[in-house]
Amino acid sequence: MPLKLNPPIQFHPASSHSHRYRTPSQNYQNTLYHRMHNQLTFIRTLPSPFFNNLHRSNPNFIGRGNRSFRIPKPMLCSSLNSHSGGADDDSDGNNNANGTASFRNFKFNQSTFLASLMPKTEIGVDRFLHSYPHYDGRGALIAIFDSGVDPAAAGLQVTSDGKPKILDILDCTGSGDIDTSKVVKADPDGCISGASGASLAINTSWKNPSGEWHVGYKLVYELFTEKLTSRLKKERKKKWDEKNQEEIAKTVQQLNDFDQQHRKVEDAKLKKAREDLQNRLDLLRKQSESYEDKGPAVDAVVWYDGEVWRVALDTQSLEDDSDCGKLANFVPLTNYRTERKYGVFSKLDACTFVVNVYSDGNVLSIVTDSSPHGTHVAGIATAFHPEEPLLNGVAPGAQLISCKIGDSRLGSMETGTGLTRALIAAVEHKCDLINMSYGEPTFLPDYGRFVDLVNEVVNKHRLIFVSSAGNSGPALSTVGAPGGTSSSIIGIGAYVSPAMAAGAHCVVEPPSEGLEYTWSSRGPTADGDLGVSVSAPGGAIAPVPTWTLQRRMLMNGTSMSSPSACGGIALLISAMKAEGISVSPYGVRKALENTTVPIGNSPEDKLSTGQGLMQVDKCYEYIQQSQNIPNVWYKINISQSGKTNPSSRGIYLREASACRQPTEWTVQVDPKFHEDANKIEDLAVFEECIELHSSDSTVVKAPEYLLLTHNGRTFNILVDPTNLCDGLHYYEVYGIDCKAPWRGPLFRIPITITKPVAVIDRPPQVSFSKMLFQSGRIERKYIEVPHGASWVEATMNISSFDTPRRFFVDTVQICPLQRPLKWRSVITFSSPASKSFTFRVVGGQTLELVISQFWSSGIGSHESTNVDLKIVFHGIKASQEEIVLDGSEAPVRVDAEALLASEKLTPVANLNKIRVPYRPIDVKISALSNDRDKLPSGKQTLALTLT
Repeated sequence: MPLKLNPPIQFHPASSHSHRYRTPSQNYQNTLYHRMHNQLTFIRTLPSPFFNNLHRSNPNFIGRGNRSFRIPKPMLCSSLNSHSGGADDDSDGNNNANGTASFRNFKFNQSTFLASLMPKTEIGVDRFLHSYPHYDGRGALIAIFDSGVDPAAAGLQVTSDGKPKILDILDCTGSGDIDTSKVVKADPDGCISGASGASLAINTSWKNPSGEWHVGYKLVYELFTEKLTSRLKKERKKKWDEKNQEEIAKTVQQLNDFDQQHRKVEDAKLKKAREDLQNRLDLLRKQSESYEDKGPAVDAVVWYDGEVWRVALDTQSLEDDSDCGKLANFVPLTNYRTERKYGVFSKLDACTFVVNVYSDGNVLSIVTDSSPHGTHVAGIATAFHPEEPLLNGVAPGAQLISCKIGDSRLGSMETGTGLTRALIAAVEHKCDLINMSYGEPTFLPDYGRFVDLVNEVVNKHRLIFVSSAGNSGPALSTVGAPGGTSSSIIGIGAYVSPAMAAGAHCVVEPPSEGLEYTWSSRGPTADGDLGVSVSAPGGAIAPVPTWTLQRRMLMNGTSMSSPSACGGIALLISAMKAEGISVSPYGVRKALENTTVPIGNSPEDKLSTGQGLMQVDKCYEYIQQSQNIPNVWYKINISQSGKTNPSSRGIYLREASACRQPTEWTVQVDPKFHEDANKIEDLAVFEECIELHSSDSTVVKAPEYLLLTHNGRTFNILVDPTNLCDGLHYYEVYGIDCKAPWRGPLFRIPITITKPVAVIDRPPQVSFSKMLFQSGRIERKYIEVPHGASWVEATMNISSFDTPRRFFVDTVQICPLQRPLKWRSVITFSSPASKSFTFRVVGGQTLELVISQFWSSGIGSHESTNVDLKIVFHGIKASQEEIVLDGSEAPVRVDAEALLASEKLTPVANLNKIRVPYRPIDVKISALSNDRDKLPSGKQTLALTLT
């Protein structure tokens, strides 16, 4: 998913997914292919409600009956002072407005500006590193599942303690593979015949005991990104045009000279000579018009030097100087993991590559990146700039491996094969963390072969998997897979602070407080899970590959928030390893979620931000206090009493019929330990007294206590939405350890209710008037679509504003066993106006309609925007919407019926597809290589070849 970011660059079509970096066309469930203390940043200062004795501010108490536990006062993430004493502040929430005024009057200096480009203060990194300067990621290894990382990019050479930054670079997609199974031997002159047919001179100093040379070739454009290829084509065409124009000029001169010498051409030979000159001129002019550059071919030679496999490339076709790029002048490379060396194809492209050899020399993998996205992500997580420490990544001491999952042949889309190979590599290298800033929509959350493999990697091998939640917000149920939909993965939302807005985004006036980016995907998932776990800064100016001809670039998206969070977790792992604390994905996730700073005032904000903005320093304090507590993940399965519907991970009442009466639900809580847990010492003795809490007992009723053992326990909860008003409502049932309430919720059961308004007017229509908007404002309307409606005609009137306004208009409907039906329009109003638009709907299903003023739109204005919206439903039912003609049928009849009101119908038929069936004549199943296709469990990936 390519690849899960928003303007100026959007991924998560991540780096809109649009990339996020996101790839909308992939379906996970069906794949196997597939410090700066004075940085000025304010965030909303609400309490982190489940954290005791770890803050140094004075606690308040809350309790239930005669039981109470501590809640700290709200705390500023940082202040205007140059120290990092946020935790020593006695500030309360009432000081935030003063802080905001101070921020708006504050002027950046160079240091505070630079620090805002790579946001770290927002998540407590400065405070953590002030207390633990050596726990800057050292000892932590991160696998970057992305489009590839450039080892020559700024800040990605060494760690803060001088170790190599990148330990391995792999192309898991196979897009850079070259068949080098052809073996040749050198002739007496020391030359071999390359796979392209070129004669290649071998360097006599190269050791090759066997004398066997594996040869192959590749069209170089197949290794480059579309942008790099476009640049090269322009530059090569410019040089070609110069030479072609020179030849045209020469030919014109020759033709003029000929005509001056021969006033009358009667001799046949002279006529032939002049005709040849004219034909040459015509040909030169014609080829200038029909010029096509399919790219030069690069010859590859692979051999075994007695110790390792070596690789040399002949890149003469990329060079202007014929003496450059010769095979014999190439400095041989070996697998990057062995010597950590890389090459550059030519000065013209400035594209870095590494090599890996597989299958005893028969397959050569040339690894290049498929977009700048992966390098940018790696830079946010781990970049180390000794001369520019303010621009360091979150964990400059961490190391990484690059697993390229974005296939260059597919526009940087991932495949199941690439994802599987990446997981294999992460386990093989004993990585601590995985970051994947890729994703896409899915209609079956937490399901599929890739999810099964992720579960194994997390539960058995204890890797912490962090991923972007997506860039498809602000509508609900827009979280992408796998980051927002998989229980074993920590899904990250995208947050923007005032400092980020003022610095990286260069807005005229920053927002008064931090908020979630408008486009950050929201939960819940289709089966009711929260979707977003926590939030982190979703924008940065970070390193990009050298072929972009710039050192850094601004990107924003959940593709950026994910590595920010991942880097923060790397700091925790660095500290835990140094202090001898066992690292567990279960314990780290619980610490993250229970030590956040909430973003927003309402319970419903959790659907946007998760538990809130992560805080590294407070998270580590929690980990220290809980290090002797067993690491347990509480798996939740919920089913509606009396129904056989599939179980879910939360309760999601979305349709009108579900809101008309109370419902009872059975909740199964199963404590899950890591696979290496001791059955007697861990499992058999596990027993917890859980106190159950409901966030609103008038709507959601739950038992008071639960005794939980290793084998799990069920209990019932009652949800009564009947007295709720129309709109969105969010509640939680959560479990607290009676003996250690400071631990916060051990598990949470999210309950989301969207109560739609019924359409009673005839013809069916509904209006919403006098909706007032300011920057970042989101208005959600839920409508019960009349049965028979198939499309909507909406009119949006906007008034009472000064500067231009940019709005997102989104709609979402969730239909069983289908991907959510989504529609979006981005509308910019430069003056009061009315705009109309149409979109498809499904009758009988709740429609969520979201109008949002973009977070930075109108940010310098203090006027609210007035919006009126009118929605009219239409419906025509056709007996056939798609007709397939096979050439043998008679005319096809299509019956149409207007179900809601009289409609004007203008039939239009478009023949836009031709389907040609192909039946394979041969089937072959074979095992892929052990080098990169053997699963940690020992199973082998098989290939099915249809001929």
